[in-house]
Amino acid sequence: MNAYLDNAATTKLSQTAKTAMLPLFDEIYGNPSSLHQWGQMAAQELTRTRESAARSLGANPREITFTAGGSEANNQAIFSCAHLGEKAGKKHIISTAIEHHAVLHCLETLEKEQNFQITLLPVDPDTGIIAIADFEAAITDQTCLVTIMMANNEIGSIQPIQKIGAICRAKKIPFHTDAVQAVGHIPVDVNELNVDMLSLSAHKFHGPKGVGALYCRRSVPLRPLLRGGAQERNRRAGTENLPAIVGMAAALEEELAELDATAARIENFRNQLIAGLCKIEKTRLNGDATSRLPGNVNVCFEGIEGESLLLMLDMQGIAASSGSACTSGSLDPSHVLLALGLPHEIAHGSLRLSLSRYTTQEEIDHALAVIPGIVEKLRAMSPVWDRLQRG
Repeated sequence: MNAYLDNAATTKLSQTAKTAMLPLFDEIYGNPSSLHQWGQMAAQELTRTRESAARSLGANPREITFTAGGSEANNQAIFSCAHLGEKAGKKHIISTAIEHHAVLHCLETLEKEQNFQITLLPVDPDTGIIAIADFEAAITDQTCLVTIMMANNEIGSIQPIQKIGAICRAKKIPFHTDAVQAVGHIPVDVNELNVDMLSLSAHKFHGPKGVGALYCRRSVPLRPLLRGGAQERNRRAGTENLPAIVGMAAALEEELAELDATAARIENFRNQLIAGLCKIEKTRLNGDATSRLPGNVNVCFEGIEGESLLLMLDMQGIAASSGSACTSGSLDPSHVLLALGLPHEIAHGSLRLSLSRYTTQEEIDHALAVIPGIVEKLRAMSPVWDRLQRG
């Protein structure tokens, strides 16, 4: 039996999204910037889709910029605010130690090349969540941006975004959240969250790959990363990928229509997995037990290598990961797990299982039947486990 349990890396394209995209290939195929009837049909579809995306987030359509994905949206948000901050003589940014590399690498660039001061807040070792007191203490009169992810892509912990946003709003500091793992899985309303900017990516909620969006409150001027044409109100040059944009909006509408029911079902599956895997000796659950994404499971098995575990799971028809798909080629342990204070040898034994609306009970049962035996087999071959057993 096969079990696809790597939905945090990417999800299956929904039939609804696929059906919505098809007319954009052979019927409404004009360039939205063209003045003729084919172009105007495409422009009308782009407007309709932008309204749909905005409605899904509680935003105004003029606040939505379509991008090639979450990484581009993160880059545009961060570099835009850094530019504004530098013009105002402010060069301090607050983030966390567990952000996605699409954020961390932007901050590293600003620190090394433009002398920005970057504060990466620590997280609680047990929950993976920052302390509000630490956040407030980090703010200075030089702070020009706060960028903190809504839900972590590896351990699933959900940050107190609404509280952070309220503090930023009171101090008039722009606040960006990477909500790539959150949108389509938990309620996201930009006004309730008090955010100024929010990034999302379609392929995390059964939309197509290579498309995303950046919500930006009208009070925050965006600086384009790509220059050329006047598309996206001069915020992003290049002809819009209309089929993908339409697929993204359709997928998001579908997810939100069934959000509560889907979340309840996969949370039940998640809890089954956590309960079953934590019966294995020397197993640690990473991230908060309750304030986490409904479909995220992340554990560490002491005494084994995560890469070997993944290979053996694949042989049993199970797709999983040991962390972010964006760093799966790295031999280094997850920076997120290291930020929790885990030693390298334990962080190396991590396993992430992530679920979706298409996950079945049979897949959960298969994983729980297979994983304990694989862990036992790997530990039998592991000198690290032998050393742990001998004390």
